[in-house]
Amino acid sequence: MKIVFLDAKSIGEDIDLSGFEQLGEVERYDYSNSEEAAQRTEDADVLVLNKVLVNQDTIGNAKNLKLVCVTATGTNNLDKEYLQRQGIAWRNVAGYSTESVAQHTFAMLFYLLEHLPYYDQYVKSEKYVEDRMFTHFDRKFSEISGMTWGIIGMGAIGRRVAEIATLFGCHVIYYSTTGKNRQPNYESVSLEHLLERSDIVSVHAPLTKETENLMDQQAFSRMKKSAVFLNLGRGPIVSEQALAKALNDGEIRAAGLDVLCAEPMTRENPLRSIKDSDKLLITPHIAWASLEARTRLMQIILEQIREFFQ
Repeated sequence: MKIVFLDAKSIGEDIDLSGFEQLGEVERYDYSNSEEAAQRTEDADVLVLNKVLVNQDTIGNAKNLKLVCVTATGTNNLDKEYLQRQGIAWRNVAGYSTESVAQHTFAMLFYLLEHLPYYDQYVKSEKYVEDRMFTHFDRKFSEISGMTWGIIGMGAIGRRVAEIATLFGCHVIYYSTTGKNRQPNYESVSLEHLLERSDIVSVHAPLTKETENLMDQQAFSRMKKSAVFLNLGRGPIVSEQALAKALNDGEIRAAGLDVLCAEPMTRENPLRSIKDSDKLLITPHIAWASLEARTRLMQIILEQIREFFQ
């Protein structure tokens, strides 16, 4: 068996992949564009990839290919109709990053809510050195206990965030983007009511026709001026132009994003011009990527390959 990793760099160099070598020959490539993928897949039995497109152009020459494994939950990069016609199976992985994404959600919230960039700079600029008073709290912040936390997307990650938010004393309300996820422990509301009532809004939904551009200018205008917005779902759920306007106009207090419409970030992104870290925090799609989550992910992929060929 020949296993080809087309974008192994997306997994990280700190993850042990020796288990795959026990199954057969392994070829690893840090990155692959479409032309390179077409060459590198010719004699592969199994492909392991994250974002590489899988279609007739990229695997049309693959004469032995039996299985495509996506090291992610989303499978928008797969031409599933083509794979079905060719008799090629595919697998993805769900649930591996729930704890990691939930943790990052709260890390982003507290960074913004407690004005940590401001206070960090206050001390590092030495304004606190021999200051007149032992404390300094010019940027006021509040406890999240008693706040209303609105969650858009009540899948596994949304539910885990809801559980933790409840422990902090928040009142959790949610909007199910599919209408299928019913959680009796939390209050289900319309999107409009969620935006109007919430002190914190976090997105944990997949990208679908229904969620694309869900957070547009009208949506941000409904939110409280004191609200913090977090997107840990998919970038295109948010109109970045509308978010930039909302932040610049003071329609919301702050925003934290781990996902963007185009990744990596493009020069044309309207959020590039906002340099105030007290207002906007962007992390480069890392919420899923704790060491434990990546290890868990690759162990699941390994077991999927074993199971398929057994």
